[in-house]
Amino acid sequence: MAKRCFYEVLSVERTASDGEIKAAFRKQAMQLHPDRNPGDTQAEHRFKEINEAYEILKDPDKRAAYDRFGHAAFEHGGGMNAAAHGFGADFATTFSDIFDDLFGMSGRRARGSGRERGADLPYNMEISLLEAFAGKSAQIRIPTPVTCEACSGTGAEPGTKPKACPMCGGQGKVRHAQGFFTLERTCPNCQGRGQVIESPCGSCAGSGRVMRERTLSVNIPPGVEDGTRIRLAGEGEAGVRGGPAGDLYIFLSIGSHPFFQRDGADLHCRVPVSLVTAALGGDFEVPTIDGGKTRVKVPEGMQTGRRFRLQGKGMPVLRSRQSGDMYVQVVVETPQKLTKKQRELLAEFDRLSSTETQPESSGFFGKVKEFLDSFGGGEA
Repeated sequence: MAKRCFYEVLSVERTASDGEIKAAFRKQAMQLHPDRNPGDTQAEHRFKEINEAYEILKDPDKRAAYDRFGHAAFEHGGGMNAAAHGFGADFATTFSDIFDDLFGMSGRRARGSGRERGADLPYNMEISLLEAFAGKSAQIRIPTPVTCEACSGTGAEPGTKPKACPMCGGQGKVRHAQGFFTLERTCPNCQGRGQVIESPCGSCAGSGRVMRERTLSVNIPPGVEDGTRIRLAGEGEAGVRGGPAGDLYIFLSIGSHPFFQRDGADLHCRVPVSLVTAALGGDFEVPTIDGGKTRVKVPEGMQTGRRFRLQGKGMPVLRSRQSGDMYVQVVVETPQKLTKKQRELLAEFDRLSSTETQPESSGFFGKVKEFLDSFGGGEA
């Protein structure tokens, strides 16, 4: 079956930005993750498919090569496509070799060895804001292909070994002449591995890998932000037939907090205060993210929206000794369900009020009157 277009796989346009490609990948990876689809082979296939597409499209150089040559740029038979674009057969082979050296594609499959690098795997993990503040050590369980112990990853029955492919002589490629040109393509007998297994391992059916659930330890440093990516080298899929393992990428998402809202390294919180405290002044205590508390002094005549800055009481800055600030925004609470006596007292207070007592409202409505008078009007 022919490979689908990588842009189609991720459901993005060819003009998509790096951010759009990353967002599309994360959305599908979350839906297709093996943890959410145990035993679903179709979801597992799609999961590997989006990983392969993202590995290419997230890299500007690889994406440029893919846009020009398509899948052929990343296959051993990719030189044929280059020849079709007006380059000679010698250049085609050279292009493939140079591309391997530049981007490490030879690590995916060592020529003539049959070994392939395992795929990288994403893992989505949600932590609380308090855990993001203090950091944490966590254990995760993830099902992934691991090296078959029975055959040590060779794919061959114990006591036997893979043999060089008789069709390509262990090169993984075959050539045939067509007129003045010599064309090279992936060997159809060994699929480019350069080796064939005559007696497959009974435990892994010749793949050199078996599915196991592993428990891994993850250290999350203080100050991580939503979307932070942690790489666990060599903890992805095991390589095919002894190839190197891929990496595991943990994508962090941070849950909401009932009191604090985060903005980078700064924290914000809203605190309601009574009308009396706002008018006469006073103080109140607020908790801090580290589990402590601090006292905020309220000046006389404080208005809604006033902010107080608590320096150094925010989130730690990742991999530094600095911390953000905490901002406390005050909201003056209007009294509700007043008694008769309270109503009478407020009415008396209003009768005795002056422009000096409530300068903002007096000034605002004074300007409203001037504005209406400018139209020759007044009261309707």
